[in-house]
Amino acid sequence: MSAALLQDLRGRLDDLRPVQRRIAEVILADPLAAGTMTIDQLAGAAGCAQSSVVNLARELGLTGYRELRAALVAETARAVGDQGDLAFPLEIDPGDPLSVSVDRIAAADARAVRDTVRLLDLEQLARIAARLAAARRILLIGVGASGLAALDLQYKLTRLGLSAHALTSAHDALPAVVGLGEEDLLVAISDSGRTVDVLDALELAAAAGAATLAVTGAPASPLARGADEVLLTASREPSFRAGATSSRIAQLAIADCLLIALAAALPDAGEGALRRSRAALGTRRR
Repeated sequence: MSAALLQDLRGRLDDLRPVQRRIAEVILADPLAAGTMTIDQLAGAAGCAQSSVVNLARELGLTGYRELRAALVAETARAVGDQGDLAFPLEIDPGDPLSVSVDRIAAADARAVRDTVRLLDLEQLARIAARLAAARRILLIGVGASGLAALDLQYKLTRLGLSAHALTSAHDALPAVVGLGEEDLLVAISDSGRTVDVLDALELAAAAGAATLAVTGAPASPLARGADEVLLTASREPSFRAGATSSRIAQLAIADCLLIALAAALPDAGEGALRRSRAALGTRRR
């Protein structure tokens, strides 16, 4: 039974067949109500056959609708117990009072961080940290809002004394990636897992023999399928937005978790590098 059914379903939306996507959208629109539906009711709401619901359940690694419904009921009950009315933040409408919109943003961001941490496999996180610590050179690529996460992770890695460089456009990234080798590592960041610039960089890095890490919210995306290691983020973006919000928060949470894991992986917990960087910056404060 999936421990993060809704996030898994949300992350797979763009990779589902049209009929399966309709079912997923019915579930995600109101998880609490979906958990009370019979298979006939869910199929009717999505305008499909019962067999399509069963196929979606199997796509998620479940045996059928009974297990899908049980997982949905368990997850929604746990979420409501944790957060009450804020368990499933509503869409942000520009016509809402500002206080309502602010509360919904806070709920969405808090949920993104909490669910992202719940998705982490700690053994995998330690393994990735060890690979980062041993890498000769680390390139990070992210475009748009994901570029902000790449820059943040670059800042953290360089303060630990690692050789890291963030790139936020194909014109910068692709020439750099072709120079990678077997001792190097590429971190590719894309919430959708479908950003062409990031996918091209990943393909070139793999061809050059470099290790690859994907940070994405889409477990079935081309990016996730093509990387050696995948760290999944959990977020739900509101339909009204000027840019990524909770997805960016989730990516920054991954960066923070990698920082802590790296501190444990480095021989002196990176204390020497951190001490030198603090000393260098100390002269810039009044």
